[in-house]
Amino acid sequence: MRKTFIAKRLGSAALILTLAIASLAGCGNKAASSSDYKYGKIQIPGKDGALCGAPTYVAYEKGFFAEEGFDVELISTDFEARKIGLNNGTIPMVNGDFQFFPSIEEGVGVKVVDGFHNGCIKFVVRPDSDISKAEDLRGKKIGVDEIGGTPHQVASVWVEQAGISALQEDGEITFLPYSDGNLELAALLNGDIDVAAMWDPLGSVAEKEGKVKVLFDLSKDPAFAGKYCCFLFASNKVLESDPGKVAALLRAYHKAQDWISKNPEEAVDLIIEGKYSQISDKELAVQLIKSYEYPSAESRAAGEHSIQGDVEYFSNALNEIGYLKTPSSEFTEKNYYKLDVNQE
Repeated sequence: MRKTFIAKRLGSAALILTLAIASLAGCGNKAASSSDYKYGKIQIPGKDGALCGAPTYVAYEKGFFAEEGFDVELISTDFEARKIGLNNGTIPMVNGDFQFFPSIEEGVGVKVVDGFHNGCIKFVVRPDSDISKAEDLRGKKIGVDEIGGTPHQVASVWVEQAGISALQEDGEITFLPYSDGNLELAALLNGDIDVAAMWDPLGSVAEKEGKVKVLFDLSKDPAFAGKYCCFLFASNKVLESDPGKVAALLRAYHKAQDWISKNPEEAVDLIIEGKYSQISDKELAVQLIKSYEYPSAESRAAGEHSIQGDVEYFSNALNEIGYLKTPSSEFTEKNYYKLDVNQE
């Protein structure tokens, strides 16, 4: 009995020792793995649920960030937190739209360093609405996510180009904010507003279900088609202290954009599996991903898209409606930075 007891105790001790050694080895491997990242750990905003944020999700899941030397933590942040993070350098880069332009003019330390994708906003109306063009919006109510946000800015540019003042005080049009897209859609269907300016995929889903019809599509409207509405913004602080770090991040994003352009169905599968965006209709999501026209490696090499031209176009549009004071050429020269992505 005593021999059996001793044998069991020795066996248990051996097992514990083996597990302890394995645990220590595992910790050592983990530490060694972390030290392999050239640029260490960084935070990237990537949990806002937007379908068009696909390159961030893909760069994370496919290991493109890791390949370029980053241990990335995807975080959830609002617009104000992104501006603060960029300004102090704790967030090296974000994707965002021309909503950032007024903040840049006000002194937030960032530069536009690349394009991200084409339009992802739609204006929808009720199926029985007689509104069919921008000129019909005089005296109407338009729902947006926030005053000063991108749907609001796009709608302002669109109506101003049709000769309608977008200024609330002029009384030619009324903008009403809804923090929840579903509430905005409900307001449209209930008749509280005449138009809902919405981020994808809500408007597209409602259209497919027959609840609304599309009045305006940012990716197709002649004034906006073929232009990047969203860009990659880099922290000035990081650009100045370590431009190679920003270049490495751009390379990771370029890999992701190229992969999405060639594998849109697989990209949607990845987004669904990672629960990055709520997708109830895969076929529709694939159509939307394709419509964003993420640049392939070949299109970049051919120089098919002028990022600088798009920055100047949208800064001019915002200048014309009073959202920017700086002339577009001056704004672009100061705030667009063409980075050599091959630098280390």
